[in-house]
Amino acid sequence: MFQVTFQFENGSKTIGYAVEGESLLDVAKKTNVAIDAPCNGNAACGKCRVKLIKGELDTKKTSHISDEEFALGWRLACVSKVVADAEILIPDIASAYRSRMKVADLSSPEEIQIFEKARADMAAAGIAFHNDLEVVTVSMDEPSLDDTMPDNERLIWAVGSACGVSKVRLTFAVLQKLAETLRKSGFSVNCVVRRANADKVEVLDLYPDSEDGKVCGLAVDIGTTTVSALIVDMLTGEILAKGSSGNGQIRYGADVINRIIEQQKDGGRKKLQDAIIKETLNPMIRQMCGSIGISPQQIYRTCIAGNTTMNHLLLGVDADPVRMEPFIPTFFETNSVFARDLGLDLYEHARVILAPNIGSYVGGDITAGTLSSTIWNREEMSLFIDLGTNGELVFGNSDFMMSCACSAGPAFEGGDISCGMRATDGAIEACVIDKDTMEPTFTIVGEEGQKPVGLCGSGIIDVISELFRCGIISPKGKFIREGSRIRHDQYGMGSYVLEYKENAASVKDIEITEVDIDSFIRAKGAIFSAIRVMLQSLDFDVSMIDRVYVAGGIGSGINMRNAVSIGMFPDIDMEKFTYIGNSSLSGAYAILLSNEAEAKVSEVAHNMTYLELSNEPTYMDEFVASCFLPHTDAGLFPTVTMK
Repeated sequence: MFQVTFQFENGSKTIGYAVEGESLLDVAKKTNVAIDAPCNGNAACGKCRVKLIKGELDTKKTSHISDEEFALGWRLACVSKVVADAEILIPDIASAYRSRMKVADLSSPEEIQIFEKARADMAAAGIAFHNDLEVVTVSMDEPSLDDTMPDNERLIWAVGSACGVSKVRLTFAVLQKLAETLRKSGFSVNCVVRRANADKVEVLDLYPDSEDGKVCGLAVDIGTTTVSALIVDMLTGEILAKGSSGNGQIRYGADVINRIIEQQKDGGRKKLQDAIIKETLNPMIRQMCGSIGISPQQIYRTCIAGNTTMNHLLLGVDADPVRMEPFIPTFFETNSVFARDLGLDLYEHARVILAPNIGSYVGGDITAGTLSSTIWNREEMSLFIDLGTNGELVFGNSDFMMSCACSAGPAFEGGDISCGMRATDGAIEACVIDKDTMEPTFTIVGEEGQKPVGLCGSGIIDVISELFRCGIISPKGKFIREGSRIRHDQYGMGSYVLEYKENAASVKDIEITEVDIDSFIRAKGAIFSAIRVMLQSLDFDVSMIDRVYVAGGIGSGINMRNAVSIGMFPDIDMEKFTYIGNSSLSGAYAILLSNEAEAKVSEVAHNMTYLELSNEPTYMDEFVASCFLPHTDAGLFPTVTMK
């Protein structure tokens, strides 16, 4: 047995133990040390870079580590075996998906306007924003020798009278604190109640009427790569806090298939559930609550939107049937889950609403996003595109809707890209390249002076579009110009340097390679071919699209013209495109606040037709044709100049 000391850049250390020959990445996993490993240890992504400070590792050489870097101690954790005691440095970039949990500044209206607009659009569509939570103030006679009614009956009678109902239920949590709270308050209390129906309420909590308590809710978008959340005042709808974090499950793989395989191993389901609840959601909830001075126990309702696999892993339910033919998940909808069942750090009786799934690969994030977009209430033909770790599409109007999912891979959130990252501090989110000098100018997520760390989804779109526009790469994604920023490795593989390591917050130069470009071309090809096949199945073509709503947290916004120029979106009037941000979170926010929105999203899910692209005979031909810049059929992109 060998001791492995993991040292972090902030100076802290964690000690783990390994048997001889055990993978360093596996040791990190069992020691709960966060190392980004999107390929789940297949040595394909090169992101699990660590530095050997002391000791010895048996490491297989890969192209991801240069000879110079290897001599300095850099290793890939997934191909390094422990053969002696060792001390390992974990650079911030290797654990950024977890360490960069943050709470947003809501002082800027731009942070919340997208949610308020979604709410306004749904209100205009007839959705009333009221929910089943309220606060009632009740006063009772104090007990005496002549009035020996027990405390619970006294409260039940008072609440029933105040709410005009005949049936009142007290939760066990209320029963536990009842005696102390009543006597502390002189038998005048505020009660947080949930209306079960017209004649029944449930008392969730109570506190002295002299205290100014908050009744809060939590809206969550669980993405495969990124988790985002809002804390909301349930009585006013005001957004009190917003937070985001990487999904802690990412160290088990960047895509849902790798995670499903991982959860099949001994103890795997528990590991995946702990990664999302204990390592991601609960710390983020505590951090958000701390930022606004409330207790997590003041959150009485939550809505979670995630894809079908994320929902299964959250609940600790076997997700293997999701990936196995005939692709039947355990559930599409469920209304039987409470915070205590999952170990969420909320009020224990808080109801957990899951946005409904409609297929194995079209889940609650898409139904919530579709609700938020309000295409279900429009006569015009609308295309909704969600760019996350995979691509999901919905097409239709108030008469019908069809959905499908394509295997775009994690490229839109930085996965499968050597310098890729999610849209957090240090991410290059926009880029322009000078055609003559080939010098780049870019915008970076974060505060002024932030050094670049890598490329997020919107930045990747811009860089590839600019490389193509400037004639630096061919329609096949190969480098065809030479310059100071263009390199070729020993195998002739080209790359373009965006920033040199001395000017970057990275351990190496930030560059995009031909392999990266090829990965992204396949990802954008999956999106465009899915659009084509879905439209063809309805006997439509792109000219019949009236509006395109693009969603996903891949940056502050997508340059639609650039997305068209690389063949990701159809070549139609730019005015038809609208970027609506994280529509999954917007939809969860609406469902959280509105019982009518909760009912509507269920209706939307039931009325949506799911198209399984793998069963469409033309899909593979369309996909192959789309793996070109912008497409093998130039006639589909008349406004794009072919190089």
